[in-house]
Amino acid sequence: MILEVVDAGFTYPGGSSIFSDISFSIQTGEVLCILGPNGIGKSTLIRCLANLNRLCSGSIHLCGKDMVKIKPVDIARKIGYVPQAHEIVFPFSVRDFVLMGRAPHLPAFSSPGKEDYRKAEEKIDLVGIRKIAENPVNEISGGEYQLAVIARALTQDPSLLLLDEPTSHLDFGNQIRVLEIIDKLVETGLSVIMSSHFPDHAFLSSNNVAIMQYGSFMAYGLAEDVVTEENLRKTYGVDVSITYSPDVGRHVCVPHRSGTCRCHEKEHPPCRGTPAVTVIAGGRG
Repeated sequence: MILEVVDAGFTYPGGSSIFSDISFSIQTGEVLCILGPNGIGKSTLIRCLANLNRLCSGSIHLCGKDMVKIKPVDIARKIGYVPQAHEIVFPFSVRDFVLMGRAPHLPAFSSPGKEDYRKAEEKIDLVGIRKIAENPVNEISGGEYQLAVIARALTQDPSLLLLDEPTSHLDFGNQIRVLEIIDKLVETGLSVIMSSHFPDHAFLSSNNVAIMQYGSFMAYGLAEDVVTEENLRKTYGVDVSITYSPDVGRHVCVPHRSGTCRCHEKEHPPCRGTPAVTVIAGGRG
């Protein structure tokens, strides 16, 4: 067991409870996907798991040891953290930014060695940002920056990777690539806890799923047991159909919407009379 959370609770000073009585564990080589609406406390929970926020109640055990008794540098050697947003002002190159992930493994006042550079280059290639390795990190797109942050976290060589909505700034192609990278890393023994707004991600790459609502987990378990039409309707307030797609070999979530389909009437006769709308998709920017 890499991480065990027991009756965890957190409240910001002077505020109301964010979450309480949350318990779960994750084994080596497992993926836990946490779903839930905006503002429900997913990011705060992940920050607590990263030891950036201290629990108000309960405990977190990392590799069998209470996290409050572990030195921050030792936690950084075990846990990699990718936040939703992070502001960079100084124009480090992407390569140097990724190399910073080796900091927990370096003695004080020492410089990175050949092995540290090798690991950074390896992760740059892994997430596919070789073409921008020399670019200033504060001048790349939001999606490219997100990939650089993931590469930096992986350069730490963590046992557990915490990802707070890792695909939120990525285009469709890079979303799938990140999920594929997670699958490859899990095969090597890495454990992953990730939050997401996309129920499909739970089917794509997780062992277990937790749905967070009203300050606790309303459901926890295997994706096919937790990600149900009823649970998603209760969580997000919209109707969803979950169907099995033989083309991709997994379940998919299809949200319902009111109104008529906006498509070209020649291609879709049932939608006759509705206006045509062109959807423009792009990559960088």
